[in-house]
Amino acid sequence: MNTCNFFSSPIGLGHVTRDIAIVNNFKNISTNFVTGSGAAKILKNLHFTVQDVYDPPSFVVKNGILKNSAKWLWNYYNYYKKCKNISENILLNDNPNLVISDEDFASLTVAQAMKIPTILITDILETHFTKGLASLIEKKMNQSMQEICKKCDLVILPEYGDDIDNIKRVGPIVRTTNYSRDELRKKFSFRGKTIVVSTGGTNAGLLLIEKALESISKINQDIKVILVSGPAVTRKFENVVNLGFVDNLHELIFASDLLISLAGKSTIDEANAYGTPAIFIPIKGHFEQEDNALEQGFVFDDINRLDTLILEKLEEKRSQITTDGAKIASKIIEKLI
Repeated sequence: MNTCNFFSSPIGLGHVTRDIAIVNNFKNISTNFVTGSGAAKILKNLHFTVQDVYDPPSFVVKNGILKNSAKWLWNYYNYYKKCKNISENILLNDNPNLVISDEDFASLTVAQAMKIPTILITDILETHFTKGLASLIEKKMNQSMQEICKKCDLVILPEYGDDIDNIKRVGPIVRTTNYSRDELRKKFSFRGKTIVVSTGGTNAGLLLIEKALESISKINQDIKVILVSGPAVTRKFENVVNLGFVDNLHELIFASDLLISLAGKSTIDEANAYGTPAIFIPIKGHFEQEDNALEQGFVFDDINRLDTLILEKLEEKRSQITTDGAKIASKIIEKLI
Protein backbone atom coordinates (compact mmCIF):
# COMPACT_ATOMS: atom_id res chain seq x y z
CA MET A 1 0.00 0.00 0.00
CA ASN A 2 1.21 3.50 -0.81
CA THR A 3 1.88 5.79 2.13
CA CYS A 4 1.69 9.56 2.44
CA ASN A 5 2.39 12.05 5.18
CA PHE A 6 -0.26 14.77 5.32
CA PHE A 7 1.04 17.92 7.01
CA SER A 8 -1.99 20.04 7.87
CA SER A 9 -1.59 23.60 9.17
CA PRO A 10 -3.05 23.86 12.69
CA ILE A 11 -3.65 27.61 12.36
CA GLY A 12 -7.45 27.46 12.50
CA LEU A 13 -9.53 24.37 11.77
CA GLY A 14 -10.40 24.97 8.11
CA HIS A 15 -7.28 23.27 6.77
CA VAL A 16 -7.83 19.97 8.52
CA THR A 17 -11.56 19.80 7.78
CA ARG A 18 -11.00 19.96 4.04
CA ASP A 19 -8.06 17.55 4.36
CA ILE A 20 -10.38 15.07 6.07
CA ALA A 21 -12.80 15.43 3.14
CA ILE A 22 -10.00 14.50 0.71
CA VAL A 23 -8.61 11.58 2.73
CA ASN A 24 -12.10 10.11 3.16
CA ASN A 25 -12.07 9.55 -0.62
CA PHE A 26 -8.65 7.82 -0.74
CA LYS A 27 -8.36 4.20 -1.85
CA ASN A 28 -5.26 2.11 -1.12
CA ILE A 29 -3.38 5.02 0.45
CA SER A 30 -2.26 4.91 4.08
CA THR A 31 -2.25 8.43 5.55
CA ASN A 32 -0.33 9.74 8.54
CA PHE A 33 -1.41 13.24 9.57
CA VAL A 34 1.03 15.70 11.14
CA THR A 35 -0.46 18.79 12.79
CA GLY A 36 -1.25 20.20 16.24
CA SER A 37 -3.70 22.12 18.44
CA GLY A 38 -7.44 21.78 17.70
CA ALA A 39 -6.73 20.21 14.29
CA ALA A 40 -5.04 17.25 15.99
CA LYS A 41 -7.99 16.93 18.38
CA ILE A 42 -10.47 16.63 15.50
CA LEU A 43 -8.35 13.94 13.84
CA LYS A 44 -8.00 11.98 17.10
CA ASN A 45 -11.75 12.16 17.68
CA LEU A 46 -12.30 10.71 14.21
CA HIS A 47 -9.68 7.98 14.79
CA PHE A 48 -7.18 9.09 12.14
CA THR A 49 -3.48 8.38 12.58
CA VAL A 50 -2.02 11.71 13.70
CA GLN A 51 1.15 13.10 15.23
CA ASP A 52 0.26 16.06 17.46
CA VAL A 53 3.59 17.92 17.24
CA TYR A 54 2.95 21.47 16.00
CA ASP A 55 2.37 24.42 18.36
CA PRO A 56 1.22 27.33 16.14
CA PRO A 57 1.51 31.04 17.03
CA SER A 58 -1.74 32.80 17.91
CA PHE A 59 -3.16 35.88 16.25
CA VAL A 60 -3.68 38.79 18.64
CA VAL A 61 -7.22 40.02 18.05
CA LYS A 62 -8.85 42.77 20.14
CA ASN A 63 -12.41 43.92 19.50
CA GLY A 64 -12.41 41.98 16.24
CA ILE A 65 -9.28 43.70 14.91
CA LEU A 66 -5.95 41.99 14.13
CA LYS A 67 -3.14 43.55 16.17
CA ASN A 68 0.68 43.33 16.00
CA SER A 69 0.76 41.69 12.57
CA ALA A 70 4.53 42.29 12.26
CA LYS A 71 5.12 40.47 15.55
CA TRP A 72 2.91 37.62 14.41
CA LEU A 73 4.93 37.35 11.19
CA TRP A 74 8.13 37.06 13.24
CA ASN A 75 6.53 34.42 15.48
CA TYR A 76 5.39 32.56 12.38
CA TYR A 77 8.94 32.57 10.96
CA ASN A 78 10.28 31.02 14.19
CA TYR A 79 7.42 28.51 14.15
CA TYR A 80 8.34 27.65 10.53
CA LYS A 81 11.95 26.89 11.54
CA LYS A 82 10.78 24.59 14.35
CA CYS A 83 8.40 22.83 11.96
CA LYS A 84 11.27 22.18 9.53
CA ASN A 85 13.16 20.28 12.23
CA ILE A 86 10.06 18.36 13.27
CA SER A 87 9.07 17.43 9.71
CA GLU A 88 12.63 16.38 8.82
CA ASN A 89 12.71 13.88 11.70
CA ILE A 90 9.29 12.52 10.74
CA LEU A 91 10.12 12.15 7.04
CA LEU A 92 13.45 10.47 7.74
CA ASN A 93 11.64 7.98 9.96
CA ASP A 94 8.54 7.38 7.79
CA ASN A 95 10.07 7.57 4.28
CA PRO A 96 6.64 8.13 2.63
CA ASN A 97 5.85 7.84 -1.09
CA LEU A 98 4.32 11.32 -1.05
CA VAL A 99 4.09 14.45 1.11
CA ILE A 100 0.85 16.43 1.03
CA SER A 101 0.80 19.81 2.74
CA ASP A 102 -2.15 22.03 3.51
CA GLU A 103 -0.30 25.35 3.92
CA ASP A 104 2.52 23.82 5.95
CA PHE A 105 5.47 25.10 3.93
CA ALA A 106 8.15 23.76 6.27
CA SER A 107 7.37 20.14 5.38
CA LEU A 108 7.41 20.96 1.67
CA THR A 109 10.88 22.51 1.93
CA VAL A 110 12.23 19.41 3.67
CA ALA A 111 10.46 16.93 1.36
CA GLN A 112 11.67 18.69 -1.77
CA ALA A 113 15.26 18.59 -0.49
CA MET A 114 14.78 14.84 0.10
CA LYS A 115 13.37 14.38 -3.44
CA ILE A 116 10.00 13.18 -2.14
CA PRO A 117 7.06 14.12 -4.43
CA THR A 118 5.04 17.00 -2.96
CA ILE A 119 1.50 18.34 -3.25
CA LEU A 120 0.35 21.65 -1.78
CA ILE A 121 -3.27 22.44 -0.93
CA THR A 122 -3.82 26.16 -0.40
CA ASP A 123 -6.30 29.04 -0.59
CA ILE A 124 -3.65 31.66 -1.24
CA LEU A 125 -0.50 32.11 -3.28
CA GLU A 126 0.78 35.12 -1.33
CA THR A 127 0.03 36.93 1.95
CA HIS A 128 -0.67 40.58 2.77
CA PHE A 129 -0.65 40.82 6.56
CA THR A 130 1.78 43.72 7.07
CA LYS A 131 2.54 47.27 5.98
CA GLY A 132 5.64 49.47 6.13
CA LEU A 133 9.06 47.93 6.80
CA ALA A 134 7.59 44.61 7.88
CA SER A 135 5.99 44.25 4.45
CA LEU A 136 9.49 43.99 2.92
CA ILE A 137 10.14 40.90 5.05
CA GLU A 138 6.73 39.51 4.13
CA LYS A 139 7.53 40.13 0.45
CA LYS A 140 10.66 37.97 0.75
CA MET A 141 8.65 35.28 2.52
CA ASN A 142 6.12 35.39 -0.33
CA GLN A 143 8.91 34.95 -2.86
CA SER A 144 10.15 31.89 -0.97
CA MET A 145 6.61 30.54 -0.81
CA GLN A 146 6.20 30.93 -4.58
CA GLU A 147 9.48 29.10 -5.19
CA ILE A 148 8.24 26.23 -3.03
CA CYS A 149 4.98 26.20 -5.04
CA LYS A 150 6.88 25.97 -8.33
CA LYS A 151 8.80 22.94 -7.06
CA CYS A 152 5.62 21.10 -6.06
CA ASP A 153 4.41 18.31 -8.32
CA LEU A 154 0.90 19.71 -7.84
CA VAL A 155 -0.74 22.72 -6.22
CA ILE A 156 -4.45 22.19 -5.51
CA LEU A 157 -6.69 25.23 -5.06
CA PRO A 158 -10.21 24.69 -3.64
CA GLU A 159 -11.84 27.12 -6.08
CA TYR A 160 -13.22 27.21 -9.61
CA GLY A 161 -11.11 28.39 -12.53
CA ASP A 162 -8.54 27.33 -15.10
CA ASP A 163 -5.54 25.09 -14.46
CA ILE A 164 -2.17 26.80 -15.02
CA ASP A 165 1.13 24.90 -15.06
CA ASN A 166 1.17 22.75 -11.89
CA ILE A 167 -1.85 24.53 -10.37
CA LYS A 168 -5.10 22.55 -10.39
CA ARG A 169 -8.38 24.23 -9.43
CA VAL A 170 -10.83 21.59 -8.24
CA GLY A 171 -13.71 23.62 -6.76
CA PRO A 172 -14.66 23.90 -3.07
CA ILE A 173 -13.51 21.00 -0.89
CA VAL A 174 -16.11 20.13 1.75
CA ARG A 175 -17.00 17.28 4.07
CA THR A 176 -20.06 15.18 3.29
CA THR A 177 -22.69 13.58 5.53
CA ASN A 178 -24.73 10.41 5.20
CA TYR A 179 -27.74 12.07 6.84
CA SER A 180 -30.53 14.14 5.34
CA ARG A 181 -31.23 17.57 6.82
CA ASP A 182 -34.39 16.29 8.52
CA GLU A 183 -32.45 13.41 10.06
CA LEU A 184 -29.80 15.80 11.36
CA ARG A 185 -32.37 18.17 12.85
CA LYS A 186 -33.92 15.23 14.67
CA LYS A 187 -30.49 13.98 15.77
CA PHE A 188 -29.54 17.42 17.19
CA SER A 189 -33.06 18.16 18.56
CA PHE A 190 -33.40 21.28 16.39
CA ARG A 191 -37.00 22.50 16.47
CA GLY A 192 -38.11 25.85 15.06
CA LYS A 193 -35.64 28.51 13.96
CA THR A 194 -32.06 27.52 14.83
CA ILE A 195 -28.97 29.70 14.49
CA VAL A 196 -25.44 28.32 14.72
CA VAL A 197 -22.76 30.78 15.84
CA SER A 198 -19.27 29.48 15.08
CA THR A 199 -15.84 31.06 15.58
CA GLY A 200 -13.37 28.34 14.54
CA GLY A 201 -10.28 27.14 16.32
CA THR A 202 -9.06 30.37 17.94
CA ASN A 203 -10.40 32.96 20.40
CA ALA A 204 -10.48 35.61 17.65
CA GLY A 205 -14.28 35.50 17.41
CA LEU A 206 -15.21 36.65 20.93
CA LEU A 207 -16.57 39.98 19.71
CA LEU A 208 -18.66 38.24 17.07
CA ILE A 209 -20.16 35.92 19.70
CA GLU A 210 -21.06 38.87 21.94
CA LYS A 211 -22.58 40.92 19.11
CA ALA A 212 -24.48 37.96 17.64
CA LEU A 213 -26.03 36.96 20.96
CA GLU A 214 -26.92 40.58 21.73
CA SER A 215 -28.64 40.97 18.35
CA ILE A 216 -30.52 37.67 18.59
CA SER A 217 -31.81 38.60 22.07
CA LYS A 218 -33.45 41.71 20.59
CA ILE A 219 -35.39 39.73 18.01
CA ASN A 220 -38.86 38.89 19.25
CA GLN A 221 -38.84 35.34 17.92
CA ASP A 222 -38.44 31.88 19.40
CA ILE A 223 -34.89 31.19 18.23
CA LYS A 224 -32.59 28.43 19.44
CA VAL A 225 -28.91 29.43 19.48
CA ILE A 226 -26.21 26.78 19.09
CA LEU A 227 -22.76 28.14 19.95
CA VAL A 228 -19.68 26.37 18.63
CA SER A 229 -17.05 28.35 20.48
CA GLY A 230 -14.15 26.04 19.59
CA PRO A 231 -11.22 24.80 21.66
CA ALA A 232 -9.76 28.21 22.57
CA VAL A 233 -12.82 29.97 24.07
CA THR A 234 -13.58 29.03 27.67
CA ARG A 235 -15.95 31.87 28.56
CA LYS A 236 -19.52 30.87 29.45
CA PHE A 237 -22.53 32.42 27.71
CA GLU A 238 -26.16 32.40 28.83
CA ASN A 239 -29.28 31.39 26.88
CA VAL A 240 -27.35 29.29 24.37
CA VAL A 241 -26.51 25.64 23.86
CA ASN A 242 -22.71 25.82 23.89
CA LEU A 243 -21.27 22.73 22.21
CA GLY A 244 -17.73 24.09 22.59
CA PHE A 245 -15.49 21.98 20.36
CA VAL A 246 -17.06 19.75 17.67
CA ASP A 247 -15.74 17.58 14.86
CA ASN A 248 -18.92 17.72 12.74
CA LEU A 249 -19.56 21.44 12.23
CA HIS A 250 -20.64 20.74 8.64
CA GLU A 251 -23.61 18.71 9.89
CA LEU A 252 -24.62 21.44 12.33
CA ILE A 253 -24.42 23.97 9.50
CA PHE A 254 -26.61 21.76 7.29
CA ALA A 255 -29.21 21.30 10.03
CA SER A 256 -29.40 24.98 11.02
CA ASP A 257 -31.50 27.80 9.53
CA LEU A 258 -28.70 30.37 9.74
CA LEU A 259 -24.95 30.38 10.31
CA ILE A 260 -23.09 33.34 11.83
CA SER A 261 -19.35 32.88 11.53
CA LEU A 262 -15.92 34.34 10.98
CA ALA A 263 -14.90 34.30 7.33
CA GLY A 264 -12.74 31.20 7.02
CA LYS A 265 -12.89 29.70 3.53
CA SER A 266 -13.72 26.14 4.56
CA THR A 267 -16.69 27.25 6.67
CA ILE A 268 -17.94 29.47 3.83
CA ASP A 269 -17.62 26.58 1.38
CA GLU A 270 -19.52 24.21 3.68
CA ALA A 271 -22.36 26.71 4.21
CA ASN A 272 -22.66 27.26 0.45
CA ALA A 273 -22.49 23.53 -0.30
CA TYR A 274 -25.32 22.80 2.15
CA GLY A 275 -27.38 25.82 1.12
CA THR A 276 -27.53 27.35 4.59
CA PRO A 277 -28.03 31.14 4.70
CA ALA A 278 -25.05 32.69 6.43
CA ILE A 279 -23.44 35.88 7.73
CA PHE A 280 -19.65 36.05 7.56
CA ILE A 281 -17.84 38.71 9.57
CA PRO A 282 -14.07 38.87 8.94
CA ILE A 283 -11.34 39.71 11.43
CA LYS A 284 -10.46 43.29 10.53
CA GLY A 285 -6.95 43.48 9.11
CA HIS A 286 -6.87 39.76 8.25
CA PHE A 287 -6.56 40.10 4.47
CA GLU A 288 -7.67 36.55 3.69
CA GLN A 289 -10.82 36.71 5.81
CA GLU A 290 -11.66 40.18 4.48
CA ASP A 291 -11.35 38.92 0.89
CA ASN A 292 -13.44 35.83 1.66
CA ALA A 293 -16.18 37.89 3.34
CA LEU A 294 -16.26 40.44 0.53
CA GLU A 295 -16.89 37.66 -2.00
CA GLN A 296 -19.97 36.75 0.06
CA GLY A 297 -21.09 40.40 0.31
CA PHE A 298 -19.90 41.19 3.86
CA VAL A 299 -17.41 43.54 5.52
CA PHE A 300 -16.23 43.91 9.12
CA ASP A 301 -18.57 46.85 9.83
CA ASP A 302 -21.56 44.57 9.21
CA ILE A 303 -21.00 43.41 12.78
CA ASN A 304 -22.85 46.58 13.82
CA ARG A 305 -25.98 45.73 11.81
CA LEU A 306 -26.40 42.07 12.69
CA ASP A 307 -29.99 42.72 13.87
CA THR A 308 -31.06 43.57 10.31
CA LEU A 309 -28.93 40.92 8.63
CA ILE A 310 -30.22 38.14 10.89
CA LEU A 311 -33.85 38.95 10.07
CA GLU A 312 -33.06 39.12 6.34
CA LYS A 313 -31.15 35.86 6.31
CA LEU A 314 -33.76 33.95 8.32
CA GLU A 315 -36.19 34.66 5.45
CA GLU A 316 -33.71 33.68 2.74
CA LYS A 317 -34.35 30.49 0.77
CA ARG A 318 -31.83 27.68 0.94
CA SER A 319 -29.74 27.19 -2.20
CA GLN A 320 -27.23 24.33 -2.30
CA ILE A 321 -24.13 24.40 -4.51
CA THR A 322 -22.95 21.01 -5.73
CA THR A 323 -19.20 20.49 -5.53
CA ASP A 324 -17.02 17.44 -6.12
CA GLY A 325 -13.81 19.20 -5.05
CA ALA A 326 -12.85 16.55 -2.49
CA LYS A 327 -13.35 13.66 -4.95
CA ILE A 328 -11.49 15.45 -7.74
CA ALA A 329 -8.59 16.33 -5.43
CA SER A 330 -8.33 12.74 -4.14
CA LYS A 331 -8.28 11.32 -7.69
CA ILE A 332 -5.54 13.76 -8.73
CA ILE A 333 -3.47 12.72 -5.71
CA GLU A 334 -4.05 8.99 -6.33
CA LYS A 335 -2.87 9.36 -9.95
CA LEU A 336 0.35 11.05 -8.83
CA ILE A 337 1.19 8.54 -6.11
